Amino acid sequence: MAVPQNRVTKSRRNMRRSHDALVAGNPAECSNCGELKRPHHVCGACGHYDSREVVALAKEVDVDEDAA
Repeated sequence: MAVPQNRVTKSRRNMRRSHDALVAGNPAECSNCGELKRPHHVCGACGHYDSREVVALAKEVDVDEDAA
C-alpha cells in the first residue's frame, strides 16, 4: 500500500491546489443582437457567429396542450 514517506504540510498542499480554483466566465457581446454569449461560440439567442447566420432558429414552436 502506498504511504507517503513524509507528511505534506497544509501550506505545501494548498500551494499545489492554488491552480485548481474555478474562474468566472468571460462573456462577450453578440455583434448581431447584443446578447451575452461565450467567446468563439454561436450566439444562442440569434444563431449568428462572426456576423453571419450559421444556425437558423425556429420562431415559434406549436405544442399541443392536450397531447402533453
